[in-house]
Amino acid sequence: MLKTGYEFPEGVTATLEDTEIVVKGPRGELKEKMSHPKIDLKVDKNVMIVTSEDENKRTKAVMWTWKALAKSMTIGVTEGWQCDLKLVYSHFPVKLKQEGSKLIIENFLGEREKKEVTIPSEVKLEINGNDLKVTGNDKEKVGQAAALIEQRVTVKKFDRRVFQDGIYKIGKTHTLET
Repeated sequence: MLKTGYEFPEGVTATLEDTEIVVKGPRGELKEKMSHPKIDLKVDKNVMIVTSEDENKRTKAVMWTWKALAKSMTIGVTEGWQCDLKLVYSHFPVKLKQEGSKLIIENFLGEREKKEVTIPSEVKLEINGNDLKVTGNDKEKVGQAAALIEQRVTVKKFDRRVFQDGIYKIGKTHTLET
């Protein structure tokens, strides 16, 4: 029998609603669906207990993934997640604007067409010159928003060794700067 667990720190409460774990903390709440036919999940007195009769490698991997998800959810509701990006250009000056939940990139590689990236509502975006800061409680959504921004300005049809323009991830952390 395999058994592992995760103890949530003070100030963080965890509950199990059907197959969804809900973690609440000072920054808000996060929900994650965790269901597997061979794994049992229980939350008792702020301790998540994961057990399984099956000692298969895949079952072990799912159990440890759930433990890691619980830890990242705890960090999200207590400290939050942040990803730093930097705009780099050498040929044409690029302008960044934020309109509501959209990031608008103008004049990338001299193109007339504006590029837009829709940012999820749970994620905040700050633009400071050529630096972008993506913050939020959910690690997956912060990372996805940063990846969408990076992908939108990928150089195509040009030599990447010459045209190194773009927006690149320069740092990822879970402690937010105040």
